[in-house]
Amino acid sequence: MDLGLKGKKALVTGSTKGIGRAIVETLLAEGASVAICARNAEEVATAVAELSKKGKVVGSAVDAGDPEALRAWIASSAEQLGGIDIYVHNTSGKPARKLEGWINNFNIDLMALVHGVDAATEALSNGGGSIISIGTTATTEHFASGSGSYSALKSAVTNWTLGQAQVLGAKGIRCNVVSPGPIMVEGGDWAMIKQAMPPFFEATEKGHPGGSLGDVSDVANTVVFLSSDRAKHINGVNVTVDGGFLKRIDF
Repeated sequence: MDLGLKGKKALVTGSTKGIGRAIVETLLAEGASVAICARNAEEVATAVAELSKKGKVVGSAVDAGDPEALRAWIASSAEQLGGIDIYVHNTSGKPARKLEGWINNFNIDLMALVHGVDAATEALSNGGGSIISIGTTATTEHFASGSGSYSALKSAVTNWTLGQAQVLGAKGIRCNVVSPGPIMVEGGDWAMIKQAMPPFFEATEKGHPGGSLGDVSDVANTVVFLSSDRAKHINGVNVTVDGGFLKRIDF
C-alpha cells in the first residue's frame, strides 16, 4: 500500500533512539523528510549522520521541557523542511520517585505537547496535517509501583490530544494517540528488566496472547499509517499496540 507520504514533512520529538528512532526510519522509508530532536547534542549529530543515508533529516539538541527551545526547534525545522505535515509527540520523562519529581513529567510529557502543537498548528493547517501523541497502556490500569506520575501525565496527554481532534479537526488537522504496551527496546527499560528481574519479565511475556513483547517497528508502523493520507478519516482515536496485553473488552 502506498501511504502517500513521499514529500511530506514530519517532526518527531525524542527521536534519536527507541520508538522515536523507529518512527523516523519508517517515515524516511516512505519518502518523508524528517526533523528530529533530543537533549543530547552528540546523539542528535550521530543520528542525523546515520539517518541521512536514508533520506532528508535535520536535527537539533532540544530540551522539550523548555518551551522556548522547543518552539525555536519547530520554527527552524519548518523552515528547513519547507513546512510541517506531521507532528509526533514522543518525549516523556521517567516516572517520578518523589513527589517533587512530578513536575518533570508535567513539563516533558504534557506541556511539551501543548507548546509543540501550538507552535506547529499554523503550518499543519496549511493543507491539513496529522498530530500523533505516543501514549501508553499504563493509563488504563495500575501497572507498577512508582509509575504514578508517568501514568497520570500520559493520561492527560491522551485526553488533551483526543480533545484536540474536535478543536483542530475543524482546521483539517487530525489528532490521534498510539498507546504501546510493553515494547522491547534495545537498551531500554524492558531490556534491563529482562536482565534484572527475569520472573517479572517472563510473567509479562505470558500475559500476551502471543507470548512475547512487541517490537519498536510495531509502534512505528502504526504511527506512520495514522499519519498518512490512507488514514484521512481516522481522527480522535487512541490505538493500542500491545498484542492483547490488556484484558479489557473495548467497544
